[in-house]
Amino acid sequence: MDGARFWQKLLAEAVGTAFLLAAIVGSGIMGERLAGGNIAIALLANSVATGAALVALILALDQFPALILIRRLLWRAR
Repeated sequence: MDGARFWQKLLAEAVGTAFLLAAIVGSGIMGERLAGGNIAIALLANSVATGAALVALILALDQFPALILIRRLLWRAR
C-alpha cells in the first residue's frame, strides 16, 4: 500500500470514528434530557439513538472495517 492510500484510509477511519463518537455523546445527552430522572428510560433512549446512528453511518459510509470483514467471511462461506 502506498503512502497516500494509507493516509486516505487513516483519515476516513478518523472521520467515521468522530461521527460515531458524536452520535454516542449526543444520544447520551438526549437520553438524559428526555428521561426526567428515570435511568431506565435514559438507557433505552440512549441505546435506540446509538443503534440508529450506527445503522445510518454504516449505510451512508459502507466502509467500516468490521462490515468489510463480515462480508468477506460470508462470501467465503458460500
